[in-house]
Amino acid sequence: MRADIILAALAGLAQAAEETSQLEFSPLTDVNAVLFEQFDNGFGRWTVSQAKKFGEDGESEFSYVGEWSIEEPYVLNVVKGEKGLVVKSPAAHHAISALFDEPITDIGDELVIQYEVKLQDGLACGGAYLKLLSENEALHNEDFSDRTDYQIMFGPDRCGSTNKVHFILKRKNPLTGQYEEKHLVNTPAVKLGSGTALYTLILRKDQTFEIRINGETVRGGSLLEEGVFRPSLNPPKEIPDKDDVKPDDWVDEREIPDPEQTERPADWDDSIPKEIPDPDVEMPEGWREDLELYIPDPDAVKPDYWDEEEDGEWVAPSIINPECLKASGCGKWQPPMMRNPEYRGEWRQPMIPNPDYKGPWMPRNIPNPEYYEDSTPANIDPVGGLGFELWTMQADIMFSNIYVGHSVEEAERIGNLTFVPKHEAEELAELKEKEEMEFEKQIRADPKKYLTTKFLDFFHEVEKNPVDAIKKSPEMVGILLATLFVMFLIPRILFGGSGTATATEKVTSIKKAAEKAVNAPVAEIVEDEDQEEEEEEDDEEEEEDKPAVKSSRSSRRRKE
Repeated sequence: MRADIILAALAGLAQAAEETSQLEFSPLTDVNAVLFEQFDNGFGRWTVSQAKKFGEDGESEFSYVGEWSIEEPYVLNVVKGEKGLVVKSPAAHHAISALFDEPITDIGDELVIQYEVKLQDGLACGGAYLKLLSENEALHNEDFSDRTDYQIMFGPDRCGSTNKVHFILKRKNPLTGQYEEKHLVNTPAVKLGSGTALYTLILRKDQTFEIRINGETVRGGSLLEEGVFRPSLNPPKEIPDKDDVKPDDWVDEREIPDPEQTERPADWDDSIPKEIPDPDVEMPEGWREDLELYIPDPDAVKPDYWDEEEDGEWVAPSIINPECLKASGCGKWQPPMMRNPEYRGEWRQPMIPNPDYKGPWMPRNIPNPEYYEDSTPANIDPVGGLGFELWTMQADIMFSNIYVGHSVEEAERIGNLTFVPKHEAEELAELKEKEEMEFEKQIRADPKKYLTTKFLDFFHEVEKNPVDAIKKSPEMVGILLATLFVMFLIPRILFGGSGTATATEKVTSIKKAAEKAVNAPVAEIVEDEDQEEEEEEDDEEEEEDKPAVKSSRSSRRRKE
């Protein structure tokens, strides 16, 4: 087998291994949903807000200056051609919304909200949640802002001690006519990392809810259960009477001093110390009580700048007495302290149960004048769209595969077709990055030893299954190709020649070439690299007038 055939075969196998690890984006066109967004048509239905945001004082004003973009991710881009909605401005207010073709007026059997979040630059302080917006005239006539009415808020939020996936229901108080925010109390934590996370919220007509992260249920239960939301979705039927007063004769002291023991016993001595020297410990042998532990440093000299009139009498610094280092100790010896068995402490009159104790006083309960019963909190008011209204210190938060509909099965199908393969590919890509970092670390530590071991392992795997071996260790292919190029093609180009060596001889030759490469002195390798860098600089000068070509990989490096 000729060397050029070996090179071509290895290159083809390497290319095949690379291609099999790539995923191709294919939009889903058969989704039954109120809204399903993959951003394959750009902004489309989405409108960036131009509204003003007012501060808590009602006077300070902020603009939604944060920029949005539809683009592919620059971190773990494992699905070629897939795009998402991306927050582009750090430390800025962002707002964008989309209207439904038809408003949701009934959740049916269930309402499902599901979307993907990719924190490409992390999330130290910011939000990545969405809102289902109330269907009303303002939704269609005013810019989306923090004052836009909403029915549900759901998604990640993290800053300082806050680290939660929000689930907020806005419900109308039938007595006051005002809407109140009901916050889930025991919220799950945000899924951190640079990979994609899938967030799902399910509301059912039986008044239960479920939150999933990456397809796994992390919270769930009844909307009507007391304590699940704060404030509760239903106020208490009774409340304490604020006008009730504790009676003067109410006794709430659980214990009282014993009236039968009012005097201290005659044998009780308060002056006995809590600790005494241990009488059973003797001074160690060789202890020098005649020596001081610290002595003036005999080698110390008064500095020339020392002025005794201004600085006072000069005293040499102290050092440990060198004679003490030869003994078991120096100075006055004292035994260790121990607890005094005679110690009883300060005498206090003993306590006994209070026979008049009635327990802690509580005001009586009265009917709650503000009580009402909301037995169907899952039945939200009509919803006409959704929006992201965010402030974040980190940019490049990406949203994709947004689903709002009435089918858990449909949401699961979407997740299985989009999130699951992407998530698996991202995990493999992260693992590969870690392996490459470890590879570089070990190369720098001991190139010869590491490469020799890797080459032997690689050839052993090639003999069993070439394709799997190349998929597992693509970096070995690159090193091997470079080795073969140097050992076979260059001499052939310079001097020509042909031959009909056997396959066994060629494999042996390849192994020898590999061993020669890893056994090459490091100095020679460095010199070759320096020469290559000089040649590359010359090439760059010749090419400086040509247009640059940007790739997703180069963009990612700049970003990082």
